[in-house]
Amino acid sequence: MSDKRFILLHEHDNVFVCCQRMKAADTVNIEGHNYVLQSDINVGHKLARIDIAEGEKIIKYGVSIGSATTAIVTGEHVHLNNIKSDYIASHTRESKVGEH
Repeated sequence: MSDKRFILLHEHDNVFVCCQRMKAADTVNIEGHNYVLQSDINVGHKLARIDIAEGEKIIKYGVSIGSATTAIVTGEHVHLNNIKSDYIASHTRESKVGEH
């Protein structure tokens, strides 16, 4: 990857990890091709390195961390809206504190 705002953790990964907060409409260079971000991406979130088909494994650190719940195109934000864990139920942002 040419863009230093993202890091590839393992050569077999199909996602990059964001190292600097990015905004929608920012342009990133992924392995020689420019892509315009369609959404904001926070530090630690993932960006698709390649097209990922629905049901395909998301590879980070060289191992599967989950599966795509929809097709994900190169340069797209990869997060809870389009992946699910294969190991534990994905958390939600809704607080359960105080509920009985």
